[in-house]
Amino acid sequence: MTGRLRRVLLCAPDVAGWSEPQASSRWAELGYRRAPSGAVARAQHDRMRRHLEDAGAEIVWLPAAQGVSLDAVYAHDASFMTDHGAVLMRMGKPARASEPGRHADLYRTLGIPILGGVEAPGTSEAGDIVWLDARTVLVGHGYRTNQAGIEQLRGVLAPHDVEVIAAPLPYGHGPDACLHLMSLISVLDHDERVALVDLAWLAVQTVELLRARGFTLIEIDTTERDALGCNVVSLGHKLLVALEGSPATIARMRDAGFDVRTFPGSELCDNGSGGPTCLTRPILRH
Repeated sequence: MTGRLRRVLLCAPDVAGWSEPQASSRWAELGYRRAPSGAVARAQHDRMRRHLEDAGAEIVWLPAAQGVSLDAVYAHDASFMTDHGAVLMRMGKPARASEPGRHADLYRTLGIPILGGVEAPGTSEAGDIVWLDARTVLVGHGYRTNQAGIEQLRGVLAPHDVEVIAAPLPYGHGPDACLHLMSLISVLDHDERVALVDLAWLAVQTVELLRARGFTLIEIDTTERDALGCNVVSLGHKLLVALEGSPATIARMRDAGFDVRTFPGSELCDNGSGGPTCLTRPILRH
């Protein structure tokens, strides 16, 4: 999750319907805070994209399709990438059910193998999956990823010597809110074992596991939780992309030696509760 980002999948806001009246009219049922502005979302997405390209990442765009929801812009969640190929999720949010199939179609055109996928009664979203090291993933057990989904992920990854460790998630704001494990942990550097965490919302066993694995934990400023201060994506070599609006948390990362680039997310991120990690589906890192 912190190697140099070489190739990344994005979904443009317009492809996700942010400027289309019928799709954007569903904002309330999807849990958004207000009606979306396609123009503002597009400008903010462009700012983020430029940071990725400036760091040398190749952008792969998700093609347009019928029947997608506004949430498709959060391209991270519908698939999970390993060194051996992609794993397709089964989304815990019904409105996102078509997204894994779209990812699979694109991966086939790119020549990326499909290792398997989560099926009913399992649910799993990649925002709940965090690599601790090359052979260990931590998977959040909450409203978006259930126990059956975790067991199926174990079955898919075990032949590739990848261990799956379940991490209980808090109730938070309830089942209708989007609380992924990556809302509470962003690994910033695997070599130096540094993670940004929302310490108060992590389970004790998760904190103990991180410390036992040798991670140094940078705690977010808790006043910046609602500003998605913990949602930070690494581009490699200690270069990070974060949202504007969390100055205290950004200062802590910079004090720890990281180069933090920012972009505005008042519309694209705050409205739908998805930050930089959610907007990016890394395909290749090294």
